[in-house]
Amino acid sequence: MSNEPAPSPWSPPVWTGDAELPTTVPPTEATSPGNVEPGAEPAATANEPLVGPPDRPQTPTRGRIAGLLAAAMLVGGVSGGVAGLAGVQLLGAGRPTSSATQTQVVQADSDNPDWTAVAAAASRAVVAIDVVAANGSQGQGSGVVIDAQGYIVTNNHVVASSGSRASITVVLGDASYATTVVGTDPTTDLAVLQIVEAPAELEVMAYADSSELAVGDPVMAIGNPLGLADTVTTGIVSALNRPVITEAVTTSPTAGQGDAVVTAAIQTNAAINPGNSGGALVNASGELVGITSAIATLASSSTDQTGNIGIGFAIASNQVRYVVDQLIANGYADHPQIGVSASDTTGPGLLGAEVTKVVSGSPAEQAGLKVGDLITAVNGDQVTSTESLVALVRAGEVGKELKLTIVRAGSPQVVAVTPVAAPRRNG
Repeated sequence: MSNEPAPSPWSPPVWTGDAELPTTVPPTEATSPGNVEPGAEPAATANEPLVGPPDRPQTPTRGRIAGLLAAAMLVGGVSGGVAGLAGVQLLGAGRPTSSATQTQVVQADSDNPDWTAVAAAASRAVVAIDVVAANGSQGQGSGVVIDAQGYIVTNNHVVASSGSRASITVVLGDASYATTVVGTDPTTDLAVLQIVEAPAELEVMAYADSSELAVGDPVMAIGNPLGLADTVTTGIVSALNRPVITEAVTTSPTAGQGDAVVTAAIQTNAAINPGNSGGALVNASGELVGITSAIATLASSSTDQTGNIGIGFAIASNQVRYVVDQLIANGYADHPQIGVSASDTTGPGLLGAEVTKVVSGSPAEQAGLKVGDLITAVNGDQVTSTESLVALVRAGEVGKELKLTIVRAGSPQVVAVTPVAAPRRNG
């Protein structure tokens, strides 16, 4: 017999896509799915974990993926990992303005990709990130060069958890470079760095259209797991639009420290480990399809990190590009909201998110959504729960129309909603 304690009855917090999330969410009926309204702060208990205790995986229940989401953890944040990359010479001073080439690969046989060629090309645009906090603690992550000016995309939690006074360097090839933080976005767990003096010859990674991904497509993860730079692993796309909840990290409490990050993630079985955070998930052409950000783990507590168990997650490249372009241009990113509260369906019948409130004057009201409507898809992607509705709305863009498939009084119909920008936090 096993001596393991039975899994707790905890279920993950949810968000309707429009309200600011509470910093902490206790496992009480008051914060069960659908009871959070836009603009309202649910009851909270100090020190309650946001993501919940990572008990043994449970069988996914209807309307929520409790076991998986309870187990989803940030990968390789700066608070953990291998000791830093001390001793590597900082280069770059006095170098000329950089020029860049893309790392794309043309495959002779698309049915039998040459992963050796992909690794050789794409790895040249992936960096290892070394973060040293003001108190001397060190951590690591990964990043992807996406622009000739030396812009690097990574996870927010890689660069933010050590504080605003952290020193951040990146290793590219056989040299290390100082960087500055261009912008961070705790809401999507993305951040942009820039090499202070980029090398004269710089290779950047092209974006793929993540909407063209299909389950079963082959992919490669590239990053710096456990301090082992330029590590590549291969696998397939295991699932798309998987709703994953992790915890936001920020240097400013007013900017949403501890809020939930809700992602319509790419799930992959390519091995991802601590230190892979912010690294590249690429297709057989060496193009970026996602930024690796989280793993499911069987850790015994929320502070433990275990290695890969074949379930990793990445932020899709289309969402990455949308957020990164804003961070480079403005230093911040706007996110879409439509103005509804929703709850999971119960009992037999269609899966979806049932509208429990429509905010006055919101895009949802203008589009004619009503309380009781069952939202079953966003732009053709299935909505199985409130979490998946949140994730799919978040994956959209402000001002870009979303087509919601709803069922009203037993009759299906499509409603067009144009999201507006959610209010931004200060800091």
